[in-house]
Amino acid sequence: MSRIGVFGGMGPSATVDFMDKVIKLTNASRDQEHIPMLVASLPHIHDRSSAILGTGRDPLPQLLAGIEVLNHAGVGVIAIPCNSSHHWYDAMTRHSAVPILHIGKTCVAAIQPSSASKVGIFATRGALLSGFYQRELHDKGIDFLIPAPDGAQLEVDQCIRAIKAGQLEAGGAHLGRACKDMVAQGATALIMGCTEIPIASRYADLSGLQLIDSSLELARASVEFAMERGWNRPGWDS
Repeated sequence: MSRIGVFGGMGPSATVDFMDKVIKLTNASRDQEHIPMLVASLPHIHDRSSAILGTGRDPLPQLLAGIEVLNHAGVGVIAIPCNSSHHWYDAMTRHSAVPILHIGKTCVAAIQPSSASKVGIFATRGALLSGFYQRELHDKGIDFLIPAPDGAQLEVDQCIRAIKAGQLEAGGAHLGRACKDMVAQGATALIMGCTEIPIASRYADLSGLQLIDSSLELARASVEFAMERGWNRPGWDS
């Protein structure tokens, strides 16, 4: 049970990015001091955003099957580096024998209201419709705004598609234009609420915004969960 279960493949590059962050956040000087991870990369799961919007097939049976894979493998906690999948968080949690970290809760918990007067949310249209980021921000008393559906959101959509297709510079260009629009509307911080967006941010000028990386915050929560239980200590399976 002393290992992190990573339910990935949504998308594959975002999964690798998440794993890299877990490794970099772990204070280790040798292989044996790193946190064990078991990864289920399942890219054939139906598109989550389309399903929420009512235009795609229901991915819940596939999501539950992925949870079962990790449960049967004996993980102690599950992290899912895909924001839109958290629309089904309650159903997945009920189906799991171990805790599932919530990417939205870990991300919003990292925001200090005093340093972020207005937070923009960049995510898939499905995640925005699901509303879990808006609810978390509202409960914390943080003002927020979402991009206009026929404006900056079009750039966000293109950004996500470009990164999934491996077009990194194009993704960065779309993200940069979307960010300029949000800054013009008064945003001082940005939740990168799709795990492709942090990848695109490396290819964009995002000056003027405090960036909150959902993938990084999920990785941080995963490492903290594991460290508190000593999963990084050599001899954990002796």
